[in-house]
Amino acid sequence: MIRTVTGDISAGELGFTYSHEHLIGSPPRWKVEQDPDLEILDEDKALAETLIAREVGVRSMYEASAWDYGRDPAALRRISERTGVRIIACAGFNKGEWFDDLIADWPVERLTEQIVADVTEGMNGTDVRGGVIKFGTGYNHISPVEERVIRAAARAHRSTGATLHGHTETGTMALEQIDILREEGVDLRRVGFVHLTRNPDPFLHRQIAAQGAYLCYDGFSKIKYLPESTRIDCLLAVVEAGHADRLLIGGDLARRTDLESYTGGPGLRYIAGRWLPRLREDLADRGYSGDRIEELVRQLFVTNPAAYFDMVEPY
Repeated sequence: MIRTVTGDISAGELGFTYSHEHLIGSPPRWKVEQDPDLEILDEDKALAETLIAREVGVRSMYEASAWDYGRDPAALRRISERTGVRIIACAGFNKGEWFDDLIADWPVERLTEQIVADVTEGMNGTDVRGGVIKFGTGYNHISPVEERVIRAAARAHRSTGATLHGHTETGTMALEQIDILREEGVDLRRVGFVHLTRNPDPFLHRQIAAQGAYLCYDGFSKIKYLPESTRIDCLLAVVEAGHADRLLIGGDLARRTDLESYTGGPGLRYIAGRWLPRLREDLADRGYSGDRIEELVRQLFVTNPAAYFDMVEPY
């Protein structure tokens, strides 16, 4: 069962899926004043971007804007109803840079209660429930509040069965997050880590995948960080190590300048419309057969998301 903003569906109904996107969100006001490009709160533009995604074959997406990043679950439900695109919303919290001062005195128990309520009752005063539980850490460190959030996310996951999503800053601290999750008894096959392509280290990525966790590769079109060739090399290193079933793909396009509806940026058209044809061509050049290419594409965008987002029985 996968929990979307319009209700629960079977895993087989998910279809072609982007596994990490942002339609409506914003960091705290002090950060927006420093960097207004990060504020994407226009529902009409989010609707337009979702329609663009549908045009290129996207049937579902995970919208990863958390409590401390301006999530708007009611708007996500309206967008899903108007477009027919399934949207999985985000329970939990993002990272300490956004939440440390907001929840500095919250114990693990209170954090757990809020996350469980996000999944089982609704978010932001609505009855729209989250289908993924998010937590995150800073660059090369984990703050005390971040550690409490990880433990709360782990306990909420075990209580509800909702999938876990770990934010890594510039691809750091995933192994340290795993250590805490293990202490909390989490089945690592129910965890995915994002932003790992900011640290394009195949050795690290193989380590994470070998423990059963998912790697959500994102940041496609963000050439200021890496060329697409580096992301593809990293992806294929994991595939060729036997971990193709641990890979997910998303854009993480969260800036106005990322989005077609705001500035004419690459937007949600990019992965399915431009990057995927390039991946197919690159794989063919490397000697992959047509059947193997299509098998891998289906795994990245259909089979793996259906398995990752599927809620499990509490344990």
